[in-house]
Amino acid sequence: MPALNANDATRYWIAVASAEHARRGATDGGFMQVCHGKGAPLRRIAPGDGVVYYSPTETFRGTDKLQRFTLIGRVRDNTIYTADMGNGFVPHRRDVDYAAARETPIRPLLDQLEFTKGKRNWGYQFRFGLFEISEADYRLIAEAMNARFNSGAPVTQPLPA
Repeated sequence: MPALNANDATRYWIAVASAEHARRGATDGGFMQVCHGKGAPLRRIAPGDGVVYYSPTETFRGTDKLQRFTLIGRVRDNTIYTADMGNGFVPHRRDVDYAAARETPIRPLLDQLEFTKGKRNWGYQFRFGLFEISEADYRLIAEAMNARFNSGAPVTQPLPA
């Protein structure tokens, strides 16, 4: 299948956050933040890259196990910016065009995803907060989430100009 952008440099990422935090990024204008608001991890991501949020829990620091892919989309532009969330917390963010998608449990996909297949400790890499995955894994997750942009186009197709 063709790459998702014209320069064939598209990369695909898993970002990790509680579902409540991930959803806030989608409903408050379409942004992502990772690793407790650090800017450095966001600099690895380029416009047009695919991003999937994995949520181990429903709530931040919660014990309420969720283990679902909660959001999927494409990075909008090259801008990294900060936002004052109060109490001295000023995280770095990137804008993302999120697709309409259903949240999907990871467990049925564990034996199909390249980054989890055959791994007993499949959850270990989620501890890093952001890691790269293959295009095939991104497409598999997008299909499982039935992900579509507002135009009705599948998330695995290029965004309209």
